[in-house]
Amino acid sequence: MRLERLIDLMTQHDMEHLIVSDPVAIEYLTEVKFKTDERLLIFLVDAAGQHRFFLNQLIPVADFPFPVEWYSDTDRPIERLAQVLGEGKIGIDKNWPAHFLIDLLRQKPTVQLEHGSDLIDSLRQRKDEVEIEGMRLASALNDLAMEQLIGEISPGMTEKDVIARLEEIYQEVGSDGFSFEPIVGYDDHSADPHHQPDDTELGQGAVVLDIGCRKDGFCSDMTRTIYIGEPDDEFRRVYEIVRAANLNAIAAIRPGVPFSEIDAAARDTITAAGYGEYFIHRTGHSIGREVHEAGDVSSTNHQPVEEGMIFSIEPGIYLPGKFGVRIEDLVLVTSDGVEVLNYAGKDLRSIS
Repeated sequence: MRLERLIDLMTQHDMEHLIVSDPVAIEYLTEVKFKTDERLLIFLVDAAGQHRFFLNQLIPVADFPFPVEWYSDTDRPIERLAQVLGEGKIGIDKNWPAHFLIDLLRQKPTVQLEHGSDLIDSLRQRKDEVEIEGMRLASALNDLAMEQLIGEISPGMTEKDVIARLEEIYQEVGSDGFSFEPIVGYDDHSADPHHQPDDTELGQGAVVLDIGCRKDGFCSDMTRTIYIGEPDDEFRRVYEIVRAANLNAIAAIRPGVPFSEIDAAARDTITAAGYGEYFIHRTGHSIGREVHEAGDVSSTNHQPVEEGMIFSIEPGIYLPGKFGVRIEDLVLVTSDGVEVLNYAGKDLRSIS
């Protein structure tokens, strides 16, 4: 079904072949998983339906749904690829190494090339039911892990201690481990959206927890901000502004609404409260088999959202040298609105 949809798009773009080299995209199209190295790996999509793999004979996979052009380390696989390709337009994977592309151009100097990954990315933006259920499960496990982690955080732990415990919790809840390197930012570190956790000990202050796990090939991602001790009035005010921005952005989501309007719903909330200059990143990103996929919730993306899309809503306020607050959920666009995939509470939580 996915290949049929891709061929329809290729036909619309008058594209004869599409070279797919990204292992995640290959798995999406064929359900075959690969571990790659520097050797040539291609799934060649043919608009006429004559799809095939180009694989090194050392690839440790035995069962393929399509014919395979096997090659050895002493072969020249690009020459064989050039023999298969016609004179029509060829789509190129955005992740295909340049040295392979240069070699192909030497073999076929008059070939017409096009960015082919856009077609696959457009398909991957809209999840099917299998993918949606996978994302629901990964997000549910992330919710369980977040709630357990917050319940175990205490003064004296280091940022790295929190991550070590999170890794154990992910195993306990049945996930397949991290979907990205988690962020634990305490105190002024919480004002750095991409802080790298270190040996700083937690004491009184804000703690940003940006965590995600992987399950059966699907990724989750969620952020909560907690406070150790009694939060002051400024932190409470900033927290409620960010929470309102998160909720307002989610309320704006329905099919046909541009991503930029969803971004504006969050950004305008923060700007109206006087903190616009401290919201220093986009409101969200697409997610699925990879944590960051094509498409984002930003002021420059005017693409209308569609049913089946899944992306994050993660507004934040970052006050340098003081603290930061970010609240992030994953959302699914439904036929008439939105389903929030995360259920971990968003009320301000303080721990002693």
